[in-house]
Amino acid sequence: MNPVQLFKQLDELLYEVMSWVIFYPVTLWRAVRRPVTMMDYAESELKDRADQQYTDVLGPPLFLLLSVLLAHGVELALIGDSPMIADRHGLAILIDSDTNLIILRLICFAIFPLTMAVAVLVAQRRKLDRDNLRRPFFAQCYATAPFALLFSLGATLSTTAWTWMPLLVMPMILATIIWYLVVQTRWLARRLPTRWWRAFGIAFVAYVAALLALIAISPLFT
Repeated sequence: MNPVQLFKQLDELLYEVMSWVIFYPVTLWRAVRRPVTMMDYAESELKDRADQQYTDVLGPPLFLLLSVLLAHGVELALIGDSPMIADRHGLAILIDSDTNLIILRLICFAIFPLTMAVAVLVAQRRKLDRDNLRRPFFAQCYATAPFALLFSLGATLSTTAWTWMPLLVMPMILATIIWYLVVQTRWLARRLPTRWWRAFGIAFVAYVAALLALIAISPLFT
């Protein structure tokens, strides 16, 4: 690679990274304010050419990644390095840096959009393949990113030494979970379509399935 090509790639990389400063809060605001609309938008954008997708917001997987990264940054600022980095038990030995920890947390939170996407395909009795899974998975990333951010912030605040913090954290986490399930219920009720109580049942089962998957793998890192 000659120096001119390298400089051009650095230009594009710098612009892309700096644009996140603008488009992350824009995407977060739209995802919190009108989550179902954003989920529909995520699927519709996949019909466009790759260079024309998500031009006014962040792409869904990137949005989820940056939400996990932001929550991790807050954790570093408030309590420092996670105890998991120093832990040498089980698979925690692989988590020896902040980068690996962020990747692990991203995978953990990505289980939620994956289970929800699978649930909607099963409910629709559609074939489970990569093409059919992509659209609902991308849509789910827009709903999961605020959930991951707020849940992670709540978990971080709960480990601080402030005695009054539990009074704030528990309602915050509970409200986050309720918001997430309400969004899923509304999206499934429109997407299937079906009655709200059946949509809630599907969303709740998928949510519990994701939690059980996380519970199943957590002993491997302790």
